[in-house]
Amino acid sequence: MTVEFNSTEEILFVLHGLNMTQKNKHIYFSFSLILYLFTIFVNLTLIFTISLEKMLHNPMYLFICNLCINGIYGASTFYPRLLYDLLFDSHLITYSWCITQAFGIYSYAFCEFTNLTVMAYDRYVAICKPLHYHSIMTIQKVRTLILLSWLFSWLECSIGLVLTVRLPLCGTDIDKLYCLNWAVVKLSCIDTTPNNLYGFFLVFCQVSQIMLILISYVNIIKLCLRSHVGKKRFMQTCLPHLITVINFTISIVFDSMYARYGSNTSLLALRNIMSVEYLVVPPLLNPIIYGMTLTQIRNRVGQIFTTGAVNLCSLVNMSCLTA
Repeated sequence: MTVEFNSTEEILFVLHGLNMTQKNKHIYFSFSLILYLFTIFVNLTLIFTISLEKMLHNPMYLFICNLCINGIYGASTFYPRLLYDLLFDSHLITYSWCITQAFGIYSYAFCEFTNLTVMAYDRYVAICKPLHYHSIMTIQKVRTLILLSWLFSWLECSIGLVLTVRLPLCGTDIDKLYCLNWAVVKLSCIDTTPNNLYGFFLVFCQVSQIMLILISYVNIIKLCLRSHVGKKRFMQTCLPHLITVINFTISIVFDSMYARYGSNTSLLALRNIMSVEYLVVPPLLNPIIYGMTLTQIRNRVGQIFTTGAVNLCSLVNMSCLTA
């Protein structure tokens, strides 16, 4: 039997994804906290490295910096609420917080796709039109593209959530670790055709961006295969981006398909792993991939940590001498 909630009731959703954490919640909490802090650390390391090093103030590195900022944003839409639920053994989330979390997660995913598309365009211009690169990818244009990647993502999410908040609900059970727009839509008491149509429109937008990335890389690979220098440049600057695109696309497609068509009778642990992969892995791996494969970033990060270690040793030695 379903009960429709009226507009004056404070709706509390029940997150059933945490049911498996009852016995080992302190272990899950500690592991999640360490993972979250490390994700923040590696992203901030790249952000500060690019920001402080003037030699890295070119379009490719500025887009990487934006990718890291979005990684922190995405991780912060998921981890804090998860940590709170694990610490206080809570399975409840209010309607307003649920919608807020859904907005944050979707805007992170859309911004990631848009930023990866812009990065593919940047690499296409750099490799296929090197003589015109600096006239095409000006700093002003880079700033505009970064700003639009955020505004476009927020606009996509806002329209989707406006369509969702109009729906009366007949249930409160969400079979996930966190809130998503589709999870709330499935609880509706009325026809959700407008939401479904808009969902297909969003899918079309993301697929279009993936196609633009593929077209860019088809042209890049064709050109790079003609020379040894081109192959080396592709491996250094394009391969990390391609790995990031493939990883994120597979993660988001897998979760989206499973959310709509997956079975609720499968193992809860398996469903949880599949649903959080795109929120956990890309924000953690992106800065590591770029930090390890791009020579300028790797060398600069190494210098920063070496200088910090030397300064720390000097302070320790001075403290010992004065003592």
